[in-house]
Amino acid sequence: MNAHCDLGNLSAEELRELYHVTAEDIELILEYAKIVMPRMDDFIREFYDWLKTQPDYEMYFSDPATLQRVKMLQVRYWQDFFSAEITDVYVQKRKSVGANHARIGLPLPVYVSGMYRSLRIWTDVLYDRSLAGDRYAKAIKAVTKLIMLDTAIVVDTFMRQTNCIIAEQHDSLMQMSTPVTEVWNDVLMLPIVGIIDSKRAQDIMTAVLHKIADTHSRTLILDISGVAVVDTAVANHLIKITKATRLMGCTCTISGVSPAIAQTIVELGINVGDIRTTATLKDALRGTFEAMKLVLREDGTRT
Repeated sequence: MNAHCDLGNLSAEELRELYHVTAEDIELILEYAKIVMPRMDDFIREFYDWLKTQPDYEMYFSDPATLQRVKMLQVRYWQDFFSAEITDVYVQKRKSVGANHARIGLPLPVYVSGMYRSLRIWTDVLYDRSLAGDRYAKAIKAVTKLIMLDTAIVVDTFMRQTNCIIAEQHDSLMQMSTPVTEVWNDVLMLPIVGIIDSKRAQDIMTAVLHKIADTHSRTLILDISGVAVVDTAVANHLIKITKATRLMGCTCTISGVSPAIAQTIVELGINVGDIRTTATLKDALRGTFEAMKLVLREDGTRT
């Protein structure tokens, strides 16, 4: 089986094949379990004596109730492990471990080092030297295989969950960074701050066009006074946005064109065509109101 396959879609049987966990390995794990499982309390004590020395202990395990709950979950984890019943239910439980670690933000290296420490405790500290040398070596190899299988499932799920969280955060940030607002009847405004790349330009265009469709607005003001860099790519993105809005019957004005930005556009030889531009947002609003034949008085009313 391809070692680079998608672990998230593999069955328990396929995972056993991938990590070469054989029927003999299962037999060896069950035999070894009879030696070490009666010493579960010793394992928990040894493991948490080590964990207390780690820098992340206070952050995640300082609360006594949380610590007690985690210890109980860990006992169940190892009971499942040494039962060696590698079914789809077993795999799902390991996926839940990875998802929970990602949810609470426990660093992946902490989990990996914890599994390595657990292996050392089970195979060295708690071993009573009752097996023949070759039998012990085979048993340790079998236990190590299953720990590698477990770790692979947890890490894969952890990464998937983390990527989902990052994607959700990115989507939230993009929504926050494209706040298309109706500032007046038929007038939309979008202040753009930061860097515009291809992905963000597409998100801006999507947000703008949807807002135009929802409000039937006739005017859009893009304020770029907060854009960090304007180069050929950025200018082309802005041109595409203005052309797309025009196709929907909405006139676009780009405000916040500073002397530096104007000089850059000229030096780059970018053809802005008939795109409306203004130096300030105030100028853009004034021009918009004049086009709509609106006159604002000093008291804020209109005529």
